[in-house]
Amino acid sequence: MLNAVKNFSVGYNPNNKSNTFTSGDYLTGTITLDLAEDCKINSLCVKLKGKAKVKWVESYGRTIVVYHAKEKYFSIKQFIIQEGHGKSNVGQGSHVYPFTLQFPEQDLPSSFRDKKGKILYKLEANLSRPMSMDSKAKAQLTFISKTNLNTPPGLMAPQHSVKDKTMKLFTSGTVAMDVNIDRMGFYQGEDIKVVAFIQNRSSREIKPKYRLYRKHSFFSKLKRKVETKELLKEVGEPVPPSVSQTVTRIITIPPAADPSILNCNLIKAEYRLRVYLDVKYDTDPEIKFPIVILPAIQAPDVQPPPANPAFVFEGFRNPEHPGWDSSTQNPTASGPSAPPPTSQLYGIYPPLSGFDEKF
Repeated sequence: MLNAVKNFSVGYNPNNKSNTFTSGDYLTGTITLDLAEDCKINSLCVKLKGKAKVKWVESYGRTIVVYHAKEKYFSIKQFIIQEGHGKSNVGQGSHVYPFTLQFPEQDLPSSFRDKKGKILYKLEANLSRPMSMDSKAKAQLTFISKTNLNTPPGLMAPQHSVKDKTMKLFTSGTVAMDVNIDRMGFYQGEDIKVVAFIQNRSSREIKPKYRLYRKHSFFSKLKRKVETKELLKEVGEPVPPSVSQTVTRIITIPPAADPSILNCNLIKAEYRLRVYLDVKYDTDPEIKFPIVILPAIQAPDVQPPPANPAFVFEGFRNPEHPGWDSSTQNPTASGPSAPPPTSQLYGIYPPLSGFDEKF
């Protein structure tokens, strides 16, 4: 009996060329079970899960503190062989079981991986047999948040700011800049057009400079961990003394830059574009614009027709819930079109509060 299972695996069919999924997408796949002999099975099921978790370690002298937290978004279960209906006899050989699941129509954060935190979406198949340990098979999925320039509101609004400075020490006069960018939201690989009217009324030439920063924040019950990284730096042409001119710069967002994550309680990925004037022997006047990076535009794909398996939606957990797995489930939904539970754990794209701290 212990060696009856030769192979147990779960796989899925790509949904598009980039092999990604988003809210409301149907996911089709198969469970493969190879048996060396006839076998009795209590149950066979597949789950689609989404969760976030953070964990990092900090030292305070001789004291080591582990900060961690978890947040569960959903768990959808489909039984292939229903438990509680008696043991099923499955014959020797290879067996392939198809399934269809659907991602909930919810505002879910994109997949994310870092040493200190992850946002994971995965398939998990479970095989239960009498007098044997359960067999499990897993497959990771890449989920992309369903966002565009119209949702959330405000991403299409132009951004504008003004900064001036009086020179001190080895430079006299004043400098000022009036900077505009088209909007707040941009897609991966898209260009940001930065238009700056610069007044150099000082005794030295000044150079406009541009930096795009990424900020990752990880939240536990007790502490927030912040990490920043410069993604790019560009230098414009110098503006001579006693000259005023309009300077236009095209900043291209790196195509590999991770999408912004602003709808997760445990992990946030935020961006800022810093425009500043390089002034010798003095502090640099600067302007910081919040930037929201969206997943690159993809052509819509044809969805597979919905099937009629029985889904079990497990309700949202509190982020402080001690564990990921739980046997508590909501009543069985009527099918893939049944509405998922409404999230009350996070708002849609909260304000970028505290962004300038340590940034």
